[in-house]
Amino acid sequence: MTLGQQGLHGRLAAETYGTRSGRKPPVVLLHGLTYDRRQWGPLIEKLTAAEPGRQIVAFDLPGHGDSPDAESCRPSDLAAELRRSIDAIGLAAPVLVGHSFGAVVATAYAAAHPAVGVINVDQPLLVGPFARRLREVEPLLRGSGWMDVWNEQLGAMGIDTLPAEARELVRTATTPRQELLLEYWRELLEVPSEELAELRTSEMRAIMAAGASYSHVAGGDVPAPYAQWLSAVMPSVRIVSLPGGGHFPHLVHPAGIANLLTVRPDDRLDVIPPALA
Repeated sequence: MTLGQQGLHGRLAAETYGTRSGRKPPVVLLHGLTYDRRQWGPLIEKLTAAEPGRQIVAFDLPGHGDSPDAESCRPSDLAAELRRSIDAIGLAAPVLVGHSFGAVVATAYAAAHPAVGVINVDQPLLVGPFARRLREVEPLLRGSGWMDVWNEQLGAMGIDTLPAEARELVRTATTPRQELLLEYWRELLEVPSEELAELRTSEMRAIMAAGASYSHVAGGDVPAPYAQWLSAVMPSVRIVSLPGGGHFPHLVHPAGIANLLTVRPDDRLDVIPPALA
């Protein structure tokens, strides 16, 4: 296992690899809700083997891993917190790789701060059905049944279909807490879905206007209506399918994600061949 340097940068804990002297932009890794930077071990192994010395920083989001809680976990506020930590390290404009909620933060970051690109790992930006479901079960989420709500979400992630090593990481390297779920899902519970869709659309257009690249990586087929929306908002978007990864394609196909980080941003990859994974 490749070992990085661990430390606190601003208010966020991180593990760093490589140096600032490389020609490729640094890579910033953002995990999903209840997980931490350990989720990125397989990808870091592949990327450091392909590009030795490339600067990589895997952060713990607030309330996860070794990072303290934050007063607000709205994506825009988390992006601002991330910017302070990136500045503390002295990173150049990065490529941000975000899984699940981490991809929402990565999107908000690239819309407001310098970034070369975003790789969104299995996080739809239009969350109307999910937000409606959260509002339906909000009494449970705020009461003693909160873990039932979280287990319902886990059941939809395809964990049982993952290879044994990936399945073990998903099931053990996680720390769900009621207050963490409530704070990270606050925007979904409080902001109308139509307003959230407008916000995400605005962010995507800001990323495109800044000249940054954007890739959406799914662990299976991307629903046609969502793919059409992505392409309409950002014609240059790369839509990538890594079949068999469920909600965790970065664990099942880390070489596929690493490949996206090593090609030119203007190379369009609609599907990464299974051989790359």
